[in-house]
Amino acid sequence: MEIVSDKNTLISLLNKNRSSVRGLIPTMGNLHKGHLDLVYKSTLDCAYTVVTIFVNPLQFGPNEDFHKYPRTIEEDIATLKESNVDLLFAPSVNEMYGEDKEEQVIVAVTRLSEILCGKNRPGHFDGVTTVVAKLLNLISPTYAYFGQKDWQQLALVKTMVDQLDMQTKIVGIKTTREKDGLAISSRNQYLTKEERSIAPLLKAELDNISIRLRNGETDYEVVETESKSNLSRVGFDVDYIAIRDSHRLCTPDEETKSLRILAAAYLGRTRLIDNIGF
Repeated sequence: MEIVSDKNTLISLLNKNRSSVRGLIPTMGNLHKGHLDLVYKSTLDCAYTVVTIFVNPLQFGPNEDFHKYPRTIEEDIATLKESNVDLLFAPSVNEMYGEDKEEQVIVAVTRLSEILCGKNRPGHFDGVTTVVAKLLNLISPTYAYFGQKDWQQLALVKTMVDQLDMQTKIVGIKTTREKDGLAISSRNQYLTKEERSIAPLLKAELDNISIRLRNGETDYEVVETESKSNLSRVGFDVDYIAIRDSHRLCTPDEETKSLRILAAAYLGRTRLIDNIGF
């Protein structure tokens, strides 16, 4: 595995493999099994796999955990070397954005970036789409792999790629879970022992909503309100529970072909997100 931290060397190495089917997995490091499932899919699909590790300051709000976000680069490198990755790109903030942050061009997907998680995290998704756009332009992958755990992020990136006529195909990979159903996330390590025992109830409540919908309930607002109360009673501080159109993330209407049940909630200081399809 080759490791580079500057864009010029990255481009030079990629030019030597221009004819290969290329896969990209963008990450912020602190790798876990969910990331490795994306890597595995890329190595199956592609002749050349690139992983990026970059803790992106643009997607952190002023009161969020950018400086505390776990950075485990040596462990991550060892893991990727065992996973048949061809190239790791791990740039600095200045390498990605330059020294004049005030002149940074922002890529924004309006509406989709302002609802659900975006409502209480203004600017977060603009940071995501900006860095992903830069990585897609630099690496020109055939495929880029994202986990379905952050369904809104996946929808945003797909929309950006479609509307900006980018040539990469965005591939969503099923959420990787612990045995008790909790979606695997780097932030799970912040949970206390008691909070960790409660955390799987988020997925359980999504499953409960799915059962109610399959049994014919159609008053989505009532279902959402009752599920929010259920989670609050067991210790969650709920940001939202939302039943939405899978692709447009709007309230279901006559054009809706499939549903997505999405949730975000805090346990203590840890924000958990999850979703399932219906």
